[in-house]
Amino acid sequence: MDLQAVLWDFGGVLTSSPFDAFNRYEAEHGLPKDFIRSINAVNGDSNAWARFERSEIDAEGFDKAFAREARAKGYNVPGKTVLSLLSGDLRPRIIAALKICKIHVKTGCITNNVKSGKGAGMSFDAAKAEAVANVMALFDHVIESSKIGLRKPDPQIYAQMCKTLEIDPKACIYIDDLGINLKPARAMGMTTIKALDEQQILDDLAAATGFTFA
Repeated sequence: MDLQAVLWDFGGVLTSSPFDAFNRYEAEHGLPKDFIRSINAVNGDSNAWARFERSEIDAEGFDKAFAREARAKGYNVPGKTVLSLLSGDLRPRIIAALKICKIHVKTGCITNNVKSGKGAGMSFDAAKAEAVANVMALFDHVIESSKIGLRKPDPQIYAQMCKTLEIDPKACIYIDDLGINLKPARAMGMTTIKALDEQQILDDLAAATGFTFA
């Protein structure tokens, strides 16, 4: 493959997964494991989460809509609680790998996010938000679902990135922690990597690119 670009998801790839924070909250509050994720998986294109990622509702609307969905499944979880758990910790080794990729090929970030907290990483901590902004500045182009009203796994969001960067999807690598988001990228011809943990990301990316990462 004549590699042209490496495209990245943000949360769960360049940061620790918010799903880890969800699980900690669930354990602390006596909820079934993966309860929060299970709500987001129901009516995947029209639930509170999907609508918020497309900016069809605001934070207050999400708070109420998510709470209704949680109550329908037997538990009380305000949407604002979920928002407080979204911002993961940056992964320095993965960011270093991004910088190496940037030396050789174009880089882009496609992230489903919401208008909550500060910046693309949705953090309520100013220092953390600044650190995320510095990482985002490394990319040649960033697409945020909350800004364009389009979210993964809609194929248009991947096509938009390829058009902007003027790249052939068949000459791209795409990394995401959700299989549902990898499927349309793979259908377009991209080489896909499912992010499970830091070392696996680095190993698979090294194998796909031929680049050396620490």
